Amino acid sequence: MKHFSLAVLLVLFATLLAPAQTREIYTNPKFRELAKEHKTLAVLPFSTTLQLRPAEVKKNGGAEGVRALEEREGRGVQSALQSYFLKQKADKDMDVDVQDVARTNALLAKNGVTSDKLATMTMEEVAQMLGVDGVISGTFESSQPMSGGAAVAMLMVGGFSGPTNTGKLAISINDGKSGELLWKYDKSLSRGFGSDTNSIITTIMRKASRQFPYSKEFKG
Repeated sequence: MKHFSLAVLLVLFATLLAPAQTREIYTNPKFRELAKEHKTLAVLPFSTTLQLRPAEVKKNGGAEGVRALEEREGRGVQSALQSYFLKQKADKDMDVDVQDVARTNALLAKNGVTSDKLATMTMEEVAQMLGVDGVISGTFESSQPMSGGAAVAMLMVGGFSGPTNTGKLAISINDGKSGELLWKYDKSLSRGFGSDTNSIITTIMRKASRQFPYSKEFKG
């Protein structure tokens, strides 16, 4: 009887977990129509929020220092995503190009687009300014930065946001012409040991690869 009760509980647990997992990834049902002529995507610096303890805020130079750290983290995620996509392209697992982030950031700077101003622009405006067909953007929220010598890896946790949860990463892709959201991936993060931003992003994206709409695996 005890074994039967445990089996029932496990089934119920899995049933409750399933909706949370499937909602992590959204793909626009009109993706193929909207993205059929896409050739180049740009990855923007990610909007980052670090919820540091008072001692860490002080260690990083107060509010201004934390803001600078958040900017660096956002560019770190941007660079790591570019590296991942370039590898996918080299392995012939992706059929669109990704604009060099150095060019993306130079064009943003040339047009006086700061992170605050970027938040007020439409994706159509951003895509036109960067000369791309689609825009990859997102947010990163954490109690600790991913980068740096003391960084520890962020490993995925499924469906829960308990005390081990230390952050969340959201990745979005918008069509450059219509501005429509084409794809979005939300992932909660917990802390493990010894890694860096590139390996964290690679691990996260591998989990989503089967549902990444530009991958050959997705298109089947």
